[in-house]
Amino acid sequence: MVLLIKVQKTNTNSQPYLCAKGERMPLETMSNDPLHGLTLEMIVTHLVESYGWDELGQQIRINCFTSNPSIQSSLKFLRKTPWARTKVEDFYKYSMRKNKLK
Repeated sequence: MVLLIKVQKTNTNSQPYLCAKGERMPLETMSNDPLHGLTLEMIVTHLVESYGWDELGQQIRINCFTSNPSIQSSLKFLRKTPWARTKVEDFYKYSMRKNKLK
């Protein structure tokens, strides 16, 4: 999903604004986190679509990806297990940087 944005400066205010779909937001309130606005379900679904369960299980050694995997069972496990969620989020960021996501 790609969101095209436009940065504008107004004459009355010297601070730039982010404009998307008619909304204006000061740039200083934007998050630098690449996962901002993404749910865990969106992340896992995107990883599965890009890698498939087999490859994902090899890249991230977590049982929920190798033993009878499903989106719902993986989400249930990842929400209860902070270290596993961190591994998945870090791998997603890595995949984004390396342009390996579809």
